[in-house]
Order: sequence, then C-alpha cells, then structure tokens
Amino acid sequence: MIAARHAPILITTALFVALFVLGSVQYEGFGTVHVFLNLFTDNAYLAVTAIGMTFVILSGGIDLSVGSVIAFTGVLTAILIQSGWPPYVVFPLVLAIGWAFGAGMGCLIHCYKLQPFIVTLAGMFLMRGLAIVISERSVPIEHAAYDAINTMGIILPGRGFVGAQTLLLAIVLACAIILAHYRRFGTYVYAIGGDAESARLMAVPVANTTIRIYALSSFLAALAGIMFSFYTSSGYALAAVGLELDAIAAVVIGGTLLTGGSGYIVGTVVGVMLMGLVQTYISFNGSLNSWWTKIVIGVLVLAFVCVQRIQRPREDN
Repeated sequence: MIAARHAPILITTALFVALFVLGSVQYEGFGTVHVFLNLFTDNAYLAVTAIGMTFVILSGGIDLSVGSVIAFTGVLTAILIQSGWPPYVVFPLVLAIGWAFGAGMGCLIHCYKLQPFIVTLAGMFLMRGLAIVISERSVPIEHAAYDAINTMGIILPGRGFVGAQTLLLAIVLACAIILAHYRRFGTYVYAIGGDAESARLMAVPVANTTIRIYALSSFLAALAGIMFSFYTSSGYALAAVGLELDAIAAVVIGGTLLTGGSGYIVGTVVGVMLMGLVQTYISFNGSLNSWWTKIVIGVLVLAFVCVQRIQRPREDN
C-alpha cells in the first residue's frame, strides 16, 4: 500500500502526466521534447525560489520577501556589470548579500519571537524599495559572459535543448534533496516544523537552524535573481512582483504541508512544472485569456489544501 504521506506528490505527478497527454492529443507539437524541456528553462528561476521556500514552509514559517530579493538582485547585478564590474565578482557579492539578508530575518524571527509573516513582509518592502532606489528603469545587461552562458547547453533530438539554467536547476535540486533528506540540517528542519517545542527539548539547535533556513531561502532567491537576469538580459525593480505567491503555490501543490513538518523537495519542482504546463496548455489553446492560468492554479492550491486537511484531520476547538 502507498503511504499516505506520498499521496500528494503522486497526485501532482499524475495531474502533470494527464495534462501533458491531453495537450499532446489536442494540439500538434505539444507532446514534444522541445516543449517539455522548455518547461524547465522557462521556470528554472521559479523552481529555485520554490526550493528555498520549501525549507521555510517545512519549518512552519513563510517567506514573503523572495520576489523582492529577486528584483533587488537583478537590478544590482545589472548596475554593477554595466559599471564595469566582472560577473565573477558580482555574482558572489549579490549571493552573499542575499544570504546575509535572510540570516538577519531569521535572527529577528527567533530572537524577538516575531511572526515570520510580519518580518518577511517588512523584508519584502525593504528590498523592493532598495531596488527602486537603485534604478526605477529597466537596466539592460550587455556582456559577453551573458551571451555565452545563454547559448551554452546540450542539444537533444527533437529540437530539445538543455540550457545552462536547466543544468543549474538540476544541481540546486540535487543539493537540496541531499540537504533535506540526508543531512542533519534537514532532520532539524522537519523537527522544527513538526513541533518546535519538542524539537527544542530534543536538543535541536532551533536558533541556528531557523537562521540558516531563512538565509538559505534568501540565498536561493538571490540565485534566482541572477538566473532571471540571464532570462531577461536585464534588471528591473518591478520584476517578480507576486512571485512569492507563485512559489508558495508550487510548494503547496507539490504536497508540502503549510503547517510544516511534511513534504518533499521533488514535489515542489513537480508543482512548478505543473504550473508551467498549465500556462503552456492555455497558450496552445489560444482562445483562453492568460488569467485562466491564475484561476487554475488557485483551484489547484485550494484542492491540495483540502487534500491535506482530509489526510491530517485535526480537532477544532
């Protein structure tokens, strides 16, 4: 028998396969390697962000700042590179800033017993404001390294192309799986999400783990900002508005409990791909408004929340 905890990710995977098969039957050119791999290329930055969000939600928290971190990272990267800074200096710098920012939020959350929602909401406004202060306009990035990396990849039959962004996503996913399921840090994250007080009594370093969770989330958001700058070849202060909600939706659709303590990294990536596939299906249809993507995603999120509720019933006070 299939364990109940595996049911959400299996449902998500089944929905993905069913929608892909349906699109392949309905539309010529839908069921191709090219379309399938484009899902990873077009959604790589969102998947990386959602992986970081998964760790946060597994711990019972939330991070609303990731979209603003992406925008800030993109603008700062564009400004520095256009000012003559080499990318190999800029990238570690913005990643370090992202890590430090997340660690700061983690410190506030743990040390002052503040709600993650409030702290990360403040972080969202702070980083978006800083991005706008740096530049209100879109800043184009013109550098040979960007051209080289954007054309780098592996060509597959059927017009398939595994680009640098997809390869980077695969590396991040592999590292995240190892960290979550095969390292002590992952055990601590699940323990805190299950019951923070019990975790503390079992000598789990709650303070250190909480800080590292939010630092990791912001680090991956900064990495996603760099990836997004490659995707658009620019930095824009108003980029990724609302992306934090897409990341949360992907985590929920991927089967992670919003209350924490249960979920899988792979499920989150499948959730991102399902969301991307819905958008691709609507694009192929041509007669539906693009806002139907948001409607379908909203229905999916609600459905998976209901599934979680059925699986883990709780007594109402």
